Amino acid sequence: MSTVAGVDLGSRTTKLVVLEQGRVIAFKITDTGPDMTARALGLLEGFEPARIVATGYGRNLAAAEFADDVITEITAYALGALHLFPECRTVIDVGGQDSKAIALDDHGGFRDFEMNDRCAAGTGRFLEIMARALGFSIESFGPAACQATRPVAITSTCTVFAESEVISLIARGEQVAGIALGIHQAIVDRLVAMARRVGVRPQAVFAGGVALNPCIGRLLGERLGLEIHIPENPQMLGALGAALRAAEGRGTQC
Repeated sequence: MSTVAGVDLGSRTTKLVVLEQGRVIAFKITDTGPDMTARALGLLEGFEPARIVATGYGRNLAAAEFADDVITEITAYALGALHLFPECRTVIDVGGQDSKAIALDDHGGFRDFEMNDRCAAGTGRFLEIMARALGFSIESFGPAACQATRPVAITSTCTVFAESEVISLIARGEQVAGIALGIHQAIVDRLVAMARRVGVRPQAVFAGGVALNPCIGRLLGERLGLEIHIPENPQMLGALGAALRAAEGRGTQC
């Protein structure tokens, strides 16, 4: 089996990784949109993989239409992280609508995980809303927070209340960069607490779209006291893990 594919059908973006003889020959990403299977099939155009494994929110829809098998996001991210960083023992993934912490044992096997998929706080969606409230693009939000010399504390954890709090802080004359840093610290506080509940061990890998934010990555490393490894394409980890499982010829919610 020379060419296989992994598809990660996420809530905000859909990702494709194609492997040939164990080597990544393609990585593609698109907005998920209202018809996630159509978007996934669009990414697959031009490829004829012998086997496709799907993961993410839409994995069961993919299984009904085009995928040969499925695996959970936890398994997919663990496989992808271990492939890129064989000594990895902690995986922190923050996507558009959820965040997760995965603990691995001494041999790289699954040990424990915790997932937040019921509250926007601590996710990419929360960052987007806060960036908009402060007048930043999502791309400029992290770099702006990194420039702050003093954080302005954000006490609300609910997205709606936090947005109101930010508006009040602006009206009081607080520095926008300081508010931005306070928001980033509040997100990292939630991620660190989640990671510590499953047990944090080096090496730690930070993945998902939020890993593109330099301030979150820096603060995570400082709070955890660890070097944080961020893949070159942090959004590809789940699709990579699915492709690796496709190469093994296994799936079915493993």
